[in-house]
Amino acid sequence: MDYFLGIDLGTSAVKCILVDAEGNVTASGSAEYPLLQPQPGWAEQHPEDWWNGSLNCIRQLLLESKVDGHLVKGIGLSGQMHGAVLLDEQLSVVRPAMLWCDQRTGAECEWIEATIGRDRLGQLTGNRALTGFTAPKLIWMRNHEPELYAKVAHLMLPKDYVRLQLTGAFGMDMADASGTLLLDVAGRRWSQDVAEQLGIPLGWLPPLFESTDIAGHLTAEAAKLTGLAAGTPVVAGGGDQACGAVGVGVVKQGIASVALGTSGVVFVHDDSYQPEPECRLHAFCHGVPGKWHRMGVMLAAGGSFQWWKNHFAYEELEQARNSGRDVYEFLTALAETAPLGSEGLLFLPYLTGERTPHPDPKARGGFIGLNLRHGKAHLTRAVLEGITFGLRDSLELMKASGIEITELRVNGGGARSLFWRQMIADIFGYPVVTVNSTDGPAYGAAVMAASGVLNRSVDSLCGEWIQVVDRVEPDAGRHEQYNRYYAIYRSLYDTLKNTFHELSDLVQK
Repeated sequence: MDYFLGIDLGTSAVKCILVDAEGNVTASGSAEYPLLQPQPGWAEQHPEDWWNGSLNCIRQLLLESKVDGHLVKGIGLSGQMHGAVLLDEQLSVVRPAMLWCDQRTGAECEWIEATIGRDRLGQLTGNRALTGFTAPKLIWMRNHEPELYAKVAHLMLPKDYVRLQLTGAFGMDMADASGTLLLDVAGRRWSQDVAEQLGIPLGWLPPLFESTDIAGHLTAEAAKLTGLAAGTPVVAGGGDQACGAVGVGVVKQGIASVALGTSGVVFVHDDSYQPEPECRLHAFCHGVPGKWHRMGVMLAAGGSFQWWKNHFAYEELEQARNSGRDVYEFLTALAETAPLGSEGLLFLPYLTGERTPHPDPKARGGFIGLNLRHGKAHLTRAVLEGITFGLRDSLELMKASGIEITELRVNGGGARSLFWRQMIADIFGYPVVTVNSTDGPAYGAAVMAASGVLNRSVDSLCGEWIQVVDRVEPDAGRHEQYNRYYAIYRSLYDTLKNTFHELSDLVQK
């Protein structure tokens, strides 16, 4: 049987899966690598670690699955977005890559919007200048590391560096390029206007492809290193959010997804380019050729729950060790014992700043409404409710911009909890479904590979391979109760914004 390889280059690990010609995942594996934080708010990785991790993952996958590498007929790549991978003329890495969660570029973002104009930037790129995006990182490097900036000859994104090692070919897909702040998203081409006004050479930017386009073929050297066949087609792939959406079948108008990973993402398919007027939502090209999507991003969704687990779940961690079960099962069971609304306790999930709808790296988290009645169960439930309220902020922007949503497809680690899925349905007021594909971006990358090699549309493959396996309906009474709590939650950022900034500035001094 023929197979397709999906590779997802995440922030903490690379994941590889083999998908057969009927859409079944037959094997999976992963390899971890370190995250560097040389200063507060900085986040970097060595691109060489991604390549070595990918090699180890592919070799181990073929070894354990006993699949002959020659049966792998196509490769697709997904990856963490926005990371600035900078190479010199000899294709050597100039400096560690600055990642999507790196927050050092606040001043550069202000300069970009002042130089181009916020409205004009939105018209050209569909987005505001945000600290996570790629272009501000280049400006920061020009301002703070001019000797390294002078060596730059090529700009890539993380997964594109791995594809370069596999194929020897430069390239970037439309979906991932949308997060650089250098793409004309409506025209699906590099924006000469933006690049020139920012002083970024267009010659640094690679050729652009649709996600299913074949962007290169495996070199003989890469074949020897991986165990795959030389000449195997490698498609352009996509950023992790576009691939994750394809991986759960969000490829038609009306279907949205909620990704519950370290960050949280609300993603909706668009047949046409429709940026949100104030650019509080991202307007990006989709991994479906010729289509777009709108997306809201919470920086610390699952990350907030992980923070709570790491620092306050000592009993649950011990229970998990003794039972062999997931610690989050114990935490969600604890949260379920607290009443809806956590008896007047709200949690703000801005632990690493925020992006949607508040593009503010100085936003901070907090519990609001604490009293002596509140115990661990209340606080645990409040964390989950606060994360879900924050995700609803993105949904409300989508609804206000005229998008009709009929169904939410939830994926990521948090999707395993029926309790949390029901909470999402009740807070959002929409049916929440899960599907049979649970490998997210890696599965979407494999779908893209199959689409490009077999000359099949992404829509048709998703229709055949992806089926709904569970559906949770919202409860009207609970939805009405949550609406009252949500109204208070929405008011808190504006009330506390100045306090957040004063505290952040005080710590930095």
